[in-house]
Amino acid sequence: MNAPALPWQLQTVSPTLAEIALARLAPASADDDAAPEARWLCALRAAQSDLSPLTEALRAWSESPPEADAALHRLSRAMSLPPVEQLAVALALAVDTDPLTARAVAWLQAPLREMRPTAGLVAALHAGGFDNGVGGLAALLDGIALRSGLLRLTQPPDRTLPDCALSVPTPVVLAAAGATGHWPGVVLKEPDNAAEASGTASAQLPPSLQAQAERHARELPALGGALVVRSAHPLEARRAATAVVGALGRRAAFIEGTRAEPGLAAWLLLLDAVPVFCTALAPGERQPVPSLPGYPGPMIVATGLDGSWSRDGDPPAGWSVELPTADERVALWTDAGLDQALAASWGHRHRHAAARITQLSRAASAWADLPTDQALHHASRRQRSELGTLAEALTDDVPDEALVLPPALRAALEGVLRRCHFRDGLAEGLGPAVRTRYRPGVRALLVGPSGTGKTLAAGWLATRLSLPLYRVDLAAVTSKYIGETEKNLSELFARAEHDEVVLLFDEADSLFGKRTDVKDAHDRFANQQTNYLLQRIEAYDGIVLLTSNSRGRFDSAFTRRLDAIVEFPAPAAEERRALWLAHLGDAHRLDAAGLNRIAATCELAGGHIRNVVLAARAAALGGPIDARTLDAALVAEYRKLGKAPPAGLTARDG
Repeated sequence: MNAPALPWQLQTVSPTLAEIALARLAPASADDDAAPEARWLCALRAAQSDLSPLTEALRAWSESPPEADAALHRLSRAMSLPPVEQLAVALALAVDTDPLTARAVAWLQAPLREMRPTAGLVAALHAGGFDNGVGGLAALLDGIALRSGLLRLTQPPDRTLPDCALSVPTPVVLAAAGATGHWPGVVLKEPDNAAEASGTASAQLPPSLQAQAERHARELPALGGALVVRSAHPLEARRAATAVVGALGRRAAFIEGTRAEPGLAAWLLLLDAVPVFCTALAPGERQPVPSLPGYPGPMIVATGLDGSWSRDGDPPAGWSVELPTADERVALWTDAGLDQALAASWGHRHRHAAARITQLSRAASAWADLPTDQALHHASRRQRSELGTLAEALTDDVPDEALVLPPALRAALEGVLRRCHFRDGLAEGLGPAVRTRYRPGVRALLVGPSGTGKTLAAGWLATRLSLPLYRVDLAAVTSKYIGETEKNLSELFARAEHDEVVLLFDEADSLFGKRTDVKDAHDRFANQQTNYLLQRIEAYDGIVLLTSNSRGRFDSAFTRRLDAIVEFPAPAAEERRALWLAHLGDAHRLDAAGLNRIAATCELAGGHIRNVVLAARAAALGGPIDARTLDAALVAEYRKLGKAPPAGLTARDG
């Protein structure tokens, strides 16, 4: 019976490491009645005519590996594998890529009939050329290959250690063979795929951020090989990390969390990839930079703004990703297709990141029947934010005519609007005392009795700013568990800041109230929560609006941090008449005298007037509202408020 064909006949001058190992394990000769595997091993031995000692063969392989072993050679050097581990990895890879090798290994290990190389087989091979193999098995079982997961030891309960099989993770096998292989839970990105990492079409960071990414890439080896990239939004942190990895000329491998599976280091080294651990920490949380046994290269952590990281007891290098400059934003809007004037307006008024500019320009195409500015307004107002259940989007536009206010109050709101429009460059040209601590955030408190239009005014401000408005759900934010409220608020502020949305805290005094004397643990933690809020809102670079019925409920340290406090007084008679007209529209049968009477006698705010009009319209079965129907609705509203209605309304109701 003929021996099986020799698949390595063209590589006899420079054999692979697996061939070197098998040739030295092969029998010296085999007759025609021998097993096919024995004859195949003999043929393999004969193909290496000059069977030098194993130490010399390994030295020659290390100095000039064959092309088929290029990946294995690179991996061995990167992980500093000793000879016994090199042999083990070579055989473990070979049995998974060539069936003849697997059959031959099984024959060599008879009667075990194990098709993967065992620790005892590799140790016996090593013993033939290295000081009688003293410590070979121990060195293999305690080596970096097994500790890093490059090799896996299958240890059934009925086998001794020498009989345990060695294997290599499948993704590593594929990567060593020239394929990519997919590692579960890891997303691999090419150097030029920054757009995919951020979910946008823009493949490049703005020039200022690209320059910072290249600088961090150059400094990474000198800074210990670890870099913590911080951003208010995870996608921006990943995008910046991809730029750093791209500057290194390598791939980025995004790993969710901080735990790396065994064997990942070898897979990363074979694919020339840099691990990017993606995780966010809560305020005050501390975490060591993830360790990756066997991986000697750089690594990046893409994280949020909170928490702290350490490596060997010291803080690693960090990069807090900033927004593009105003001029860069103008250039990005111009590249997106806006004319120069409109690009300048949106670039200077809105602090959007590059990815958001791309998203908005694409979303505006859905409003192609509108002028470009209006299309962008609709796209921006309806953009989705990653605030989840922490806030509710209020998407309805509030036109000027819907906001009935006295002139002084409207002027105060216009002042807040101007502050928001020019907040980005407001400190330019001013003295160093202003520039040093200036932050572009705007914090305004709208205070006044219930129903005076505070929430409506917030919607009007967001409409005029062409920004989405999100009302914070206090029930979702606050938690009875220590630290959870701060964690939720940290996520809320970070996402809102990145997405350039207006945050609205209704009844804000429940969160931002006065600190109390510490009488028990509950008071202490409540004060800690307030302290965190004071610090976080001062560092917030976005726009936040707060409403309350009384400014006296707020801590004095908080009111000092506000940029504006706008008082909403109860409307006077003239303003109440304008409110009635704004709510009734044309769907009524009231004469001027009737409107004047109601405006003069019914001291109700806009929110209550809205309730009355809707109730009267329902009583009129959707038809025009007359005086009697309106009076009945007014009486019901007064009773709901626990107040006595004016005498004229009572007479009509009776």
